[in-house]
Amino acid sequence: MHNGIDTEAWAPVDDPDRVRELGVDPDRPSVVFVGRITRQKGLPLFLRAVAELPPEVQIVLCAGAPDTPEIEAEVVGLVEGLAASRTGVVWIREMLPRADVVRLLTAATAFACPSIYEPLGIVNLEAMACETAVVATATGGIPEVVVEGDTGRLVPIEQATDGTGTPLDPDRYVADFAAALNDVVGSPERAAEMGRAGRARAIDSFSWTAIADRTVELYRSVLR
Repeated sequence: MHNGIDTEAWAPVDDPDRVRELGVDPDRPSVVFVGRITRQKGLPLFLRAVAELPPEVQIVLCAGAPDTPEIEAEVVGLVEGLAASRTGVVWIREMLPRADVVRLLTAATAFACPSIYEPLGIVNLEAMACETAVVATATGGIPEVVVEGDTGRLVPIEQATDGTGTPLDPDRYVADFAAALNDVVGSPERAAEMGRAGRARAIDSFSWTAIADRTVELYRSVLR
């Protein structure tokens, strides 16, 4: 039985003025990451991948709460390196209210989830509910949420079996993630189609109404 989300709270809100106030140009394509700065969330790998995106694509990081000083220093170095070579690198370190995250997702061309471990990946559902195409790692429960080629792209990964989920070939994973991102941002019309399909899937399969109906049916089947 999956977790669900509130698909009325997580729904598209077109607000270009607020998006500009947050430092993002709504008239340029953008890829958004939302998550903590941890190895699990794959942010350093993502920052290596986005270096391969076209220069007009903005990189928007809603990322804070680093696990360790070491990973924070690594992310700072990667972000500074990106900002030295391209415009449109926006790092929002404080936790934004949901309303602002919704507006950033609505304006985005794609949402990125480079996690190397996720039991389900609620954040992908939230992006899909905002009609945003998702590019995510094909690991854990993510393939149960994101439909390859329909609501986004799934990036293959070979992982260590020691429980860390570390990619066995990080360079290959980074290259594959970059290719999937480029595929999505390179076709805004297709990205928009994926976004619409994502919201439909979020409502049909992961809204609280859908989850409640399946829960009731499970109990009925047990009683029978």
